[in-house]
Amino acid sequence: MDNATIHTERWQKKRIRLATIPALVICVLVWLTFLIDYARIFRFNFSLLGIYPRQLNGLAGIVFSPFIHGSLSHLVSNTFPMLVLFSLLFYFYNQIAFKSLTLLWLLSGFFTWLIGRNSYHVGASGLIFALVFFLFFSGLFRKYIPLVAVSMVVAFVYGSTVWSIFPITEYIDVNLSWEAHLSGAAAGLIVAFVFRSRGPQKPEVLWEEDGEDDNDETVITG
Repeated sequence: MDNATIHTERWQKKRIRLATIPALVICVLVWLTFLIDYARIFRFNFSLLGIYPRQLNGLAGIVFSPFIHGSLSHLVSNTFPMLVLFSLLFYFYNQIAFKSLTLLWLLSGFFTWLIGRNSYHVGASGLIFALVFFLFFSGLFRKYIPLVAVSMVVAFVYGSTVWSIFPITEYIDVNLSWEAHLSGAAAGLIVAFVFRSRGPQKPEVLWEEDGEDDNDETVITG
């Protein structure tokens, strides 16, 4: 194994470690919030920090709602997707990860505040849908095979949950916020489009052609 290969492998391992750090930090904070709420350490109902649509006091939930979960099963069901999706975001889109995550977080919450039912909306599901749709469409917009492959994996793993962005979900499980899911999906699509020309891109193809004289021409095609 030559030095170049060793260096590449070390760099890839470092990228993986760096990509998982934000995912782990977010998950730890979410779990700590749940444990503090469950233990009633502050004698405050954390659900009141959720998104309450079209009310000024519900705007704070745009920031805080992804940290709040109503039950252990709700938290557990969101933990693995958060770990995977945050890691994919920071690994494949590390150049724009923080900016895109900020927009995904704020837009998904704001859209929920606009269209949600009159109730407190809590949980990271809206953000998870935002990440799913961002990763899916970002790969398609860039038409770059490794990123398209990520899109296909995301679609395969999470595609079966897309039905929950429709209002019919309310009749299946009244406690499920289809509004947050739909808002996350819309935010993911919008941010993917906005950042389509930023971050990783399909490499330009260089072709060398012989001219009429003895000089070589280099033609760049996108």
